[in-house]
Amino acid sequence: MGIVNVTPDSFSDGGQFFDPEKAIAHGVELAREGAAIIDVGGESTRPGAAIVDAAEESRRVLPVIKGLVGRVDVPISIDTQKPEVARAALGAGASIINDIAANREEETMWRIVAESGAGYVLMHMQGTPQTMHLSPKYADVIGEVSEFFSERMKRLAACGVKTEQVVLDPGIGFGKTGKNNLQLLAALERFRVHERPLLLGVSRKSFIGKIVGGEAQDRGPGSLACAVWGVINGVQIIRTHDVAATVQALRMVEEIQHVQ
Repeated sequence: MGIVNVTPDSFSDGGQFFDPEKAIAHGVELAREGAAIIDVGGESTRPGAAIVDAAEESRRVLPVIKGLVGRVDVPISIDTQKPEVARAALGAGASIINDIAANREEETMWRIVAESGAGYVLMHMQGTPQTMHLSPKYADVIGEVSEFFSERMKRLAACGVKTEQVVLDPGIGFGKTGKNNLQLLAALERFRVHERPLLLGVSRKSFIGKIVGGEAQDRGPGSLACAVWGVINGVQIIRTHDVAATVQALRMVEEIQHVQ
């Protein structure tokens, strides 16, 4: 899953693809590099990020989705917390909703997923992007994330969402300490009990920098290490800024895994 941030303030590449034409060109390039999904987002979800209203978020992402639809032959995902943006993005040609706010209680987003038949990435987050970094606490982060998946899948089913529409994301960096992130990575295989594909989003995240040093753009090798570890331990989708390098690394892993 290649990342296209149509934002001025994302932690890794904020502003670089804020212009719609640049964002479209970037999405086309990511598909050429081997991305199997293009994930378009119009609101930064870094810790403490400013909230963007639905009208502005739609203004950012809809031209990019429409521009990509005719130029790439891979599915397009909308990275949004807002049901109205998700609905508009599906109308523009997206087919997956990547929802960091699956900890919501209001059901509108899930009913849109049910009605549309879209894919749905169900991500765990403690708090919101504005609060998640302040003081995350868990008695058992792995058990609590797994329990969250079970409970949310029941809620989704009650709204008419089919099991096969759902992908699970443990939400690395979203309301977790650095140790929590490592604990989740070490225990990825335990989430197989839910019998749904797993998505892992670790690309250039700050916990990598705290271990290996460097700014966001310097965390590629650490991100690749996490991606390879993830695939070895049952992850099916890697969300990344660095598509070409990730595709190459994962192809090697797959060749090793399937050698006769």
